[in-house]
Amino acid sequence: MRRYIIMRLLWVIPVMLGVLVIVFTITYFTEGDPVTAKLGPEYTQEQYDALAKEMGLDKGYFGQLASYVWNLVTKFDLGKSYMTNLSISDEIAGRMPISFGISITAFIIGLAIGIPLGILSAVKQYSVIDISLTALALFLAAIPGFVLALLCLLLFGVTLRWLPVSGLTSFKHLILPVGTSVMGGIAAMMRMTRTTMLEVIRQDYIRTARAKGLKESVILRRHALKNCMIPLITVIGGAMAMTIMGSVIVETLFGIPGMGLYMTSAINSRDYSVVNAIVLIIALVICVLNLLVDIAYAFIDPRIKSFYVSSKKKEAKDAAALAAPQGER
Repeated sequence: MRRYIIMRLLWVIPVMLGVLVIVFTITYFTEGDPVTAKLGPEYTQEQYDALAKEMGLDKGYFGQLASYVWNLVTKFDLGKSYMTNLSISDEIAGRMPISFGISITAFIIGLAIGIPLGILSAVKQYSVIDISLTALALFLAAIPGFVLALLCLLLFGVTLRWLPVSGLTSFKHLILPVGTSVMGGIAAMMRMTRTTMLEVIRQDYIRTARAKGLKESVILRRHALKNCMIPLITVIGGAMAMTIMGSVIVETLFGIPGMGLYMTSAINSRDYSVVNAIVLIIALVICVLNLLVDIAYAFIDPRIKSFYVSSKKKEAKDAAALAAPQGER
């Protein structure tokens, strides 16, 4: 198990370096100059050169990339904003709890609703309940998240005026952002739970459990759901990642002062140092989620655990088995 976790941890390093280089390259060669955006239309060459040197943009591509990587690796320094000259780490530290709070809340609600509805749809296959839930899941999966957010904003915020449409000063401000963020996760988990549950409940060991007189709830909880966990964990990890990435759109539409709105404002003002930092943090969070999914695989599926057992341990087990008396084997 330890070897498996170490191998997965080591894979995070090249992934993060790749993300860093790709994002930095894209922002570097994107049209628009942060120095010009900060100086305005009228400036002299001396002013431009002085500000470029102050912002660290007087070097070439490789010089800027090397400096950025060095500061990040040795000092954990994400740099300063080109526009405000404030520390990006401090800005993100204040906004991260808001973004992750909304994402985690939406994820937990989606998990609590999507999995039970998927089980219910599988158990009641081809019934009115199953058809209705399947149609709902397909609708939620088909409609883009930003379109659903705009429709909810117009209906509940502008037309009916039941809920506030921007800001984050009360509990009511969370209803629309969390509600629109959770819909895609509910659809994904509902559909995957139904599909995997239908495969499992047709297996022979489920028929044996029913023949023994076990209650249907016990069969579903102890036998069926346990064997559905591997594909479900994959969907759960992906749903959490999509919820975090979708927070950029949600926060922008509803004016929530989180990392998403911070990133959108940075893109509009060509503050590429902020864009690089936020994309890097989102990539790190997604890598951690994938790592947790892989570790969960190892705990659930014994085949993965046995694959990473060291050869010495395998030889010791084989020798012990051969050395044991025949009656003890």
